[in-house]
Amino acid sequence: MATTTSPMARTAAPLPRPGLGVTFRTLLRWTLTQSGPMLPFVIVVQVALAAGIIVGFGLLIPGIDTASAQFISTGAPTVLLMIVGLAIVSAGVAQSRTTGTFTYLRALPIPRALLLVADLTVWLLVALPGVAVSVLVAHWRYGFDYSFDWPLLIAASILTAITASAMGYAIAVSLPPMVTQLVTQVLVFFVMLFSPITFPSSQLPVWFQMVHDVLPFRPAADLIRAGLLSDTYTAEARDLVTLSLWCIVALVASVRALVRRG
Repeated sequence: MATTTSPMARTAAPLPRPGLGVTFRTLLRWTLTQSGPMLPFVIVVQVALAAGIIVGFGLLIPGIDTASAQFISTGAPTVLLMIVGLAIVSAGVAQSRTTGTFTYLRALPIPRALLLVADLTVWLLVALPGVAVSVLVAHWRYGFDYSFDWPLLIAASILTAITASAMGYAIAVSLPPMVTQLVTQVLVFFVMLFSPITFPSSQLPVWFQMVHDVLPFRPAADLIRAGLLSDTYTAEARDLVTLSLWCIVALVASVRALVRRG
C-alpha cells in the first residue's frame, strides 16, 4: 500500500544563499544610497579646500616662486585625501552608528570584512576626484606644467585614499561618536599645519622629521608628488613601505573592531 508524506512532515529545502559578488553589489548600492545626499557636499568641500590650500597658502608667501608653488600644489591632493578619509569618512560612520544603520548592517549574516570593503569602495570613488580638482586649481592659479608618472600617481593616490579612509573608519568604529569627532579634528589640524605635505620637511626640527618618517602623511605626499612632477621628485621605496604598513594596520584594526562589536 502506497504511503504519503504529510505536508507537516516535509522539510522545506533551504534557500540558496547569494554569492559574495551579489552580496557585495547589494551592499554597494545600499552604501551609495545612504551616502548619496553627502556626495554634492563632499565635492563642494574638496573644491573649497583645494582653492584654500593652493591659493590661500600661496598668499602667505610673498612673491612665491615656481618651486614653492609646485610644492604647495602637489601637496594639496594628499591633504584632500587625508581630510576626506579622516574627517568625512569617520563622520559618516559615526552618523550611521547614531542612527542605528551601523548596528543593522552588522547584524546581517554576511562577512564583516565585506561591509568594510563596500564602504571603502564608495569612499574611494568619492575621494579620488580630489586629486584632479587640486591639479586643475593649481594649473589655473600658477600655470606650471606637470610631468605625470601615471602608474605611480594612480597607485599612490589609491593607496593614500584607502589608508586615510581605513584610518577614519577604524577610529569611528572603535571610539564613541563624540570622541571620534574630537580625535579626527585634531588629526586634520595636525595634517594641515604640522605635517610636511605643503612645505619641505627640512623646515621641521630633526626629531620631528624622524616622527614623520614613521607616520603616513609625509610618505603619502612624497609619493603623490613624485607622480605629479616626475621630472623633479622621485619616489622612495621606504615611503611606499611605510604607507603600505599603515594601510594594512588600519584595515586590520577596522575588521577587528567590526568583529569585536559582534
